[in-house]
Amino acid sequence: MATLSKRMKKAKEGANPMATFPLSEAIKNVSKFPKTKFDETVELHFHLNIDLKSPEQAVRGTVALPHGVGKKVRVAVFCTGDNVQKAKDAGADHVGGADLVIKVTGGFMDFDCVVATPDMMREISKLGKVLGPRGLMPSPKAGTVTTDVVRTINEVKAGRIEFKSDKQGGIHVGIGKRSFNETQLVENATIVIDAVNHAKPVSVKGNLIKTLALSTTMGPGIKVTL
Repeated sequence: MATLSKRMKKAKEGANPMATFPLSEAIKNVSKFPKTKFDETVELHFHLNIDLKSPEQAVRGTVALPHGVGKKVRVAVFCTGDNVQKAKDAGADHVGGADLVIKVTGGFMDFDCVVATPDMMREISKLGKVLGPRGLMPSPKAGTVTTDVVRTINEVKAGRIEFKSDKQGGIHVGIGKRSFNETQLVENATIVIDAVNHAKPVSVKGNLIKTLALSTTMGPGIKVTL
């Protein structure tokens, strides 16, 4: 049985597992947790009311956080022709066509988000086993397959994130850093919660979100009132 550190024990003292708090109060409680040596990510954890056996009830979408995610997002863009220079000018970290596909096939993964033009999808399909398990495969639903690479790069760099339900019916997404002030975290969290609710499949009856919890990278979870 694992032994809790002094920091985690102290954090758990302020996280009553039986209590549920309004969003603003939950974020205040998180800000009181003992700090780590790095700037932790503040995360939302959703448990959804969906049928795990029904592909139609998968929940997926994108949302732009008003205060960003608190870190530099490295973007790889798969494109050709005029889009190559456009992507570079827009601040993409890695740009290429078949050459970039070969590079990634060889193990290169120095990026956090992948954007692609439609004409590159046949080539990128070869990377399904590499990008898929990491949640990096570009898709039209996520807005990462696009003809407007400049707009998409700008949105991603500014704080646009993707969320997707997993095999357990959960969504786990970062909404900022511990160094953010409480107002910034509340506003980012509210935008994400609204976006998840808005992505509710038409076949889901009742509320989409069963439970919601807030935590930091190294901290315990706090239940949030829906």
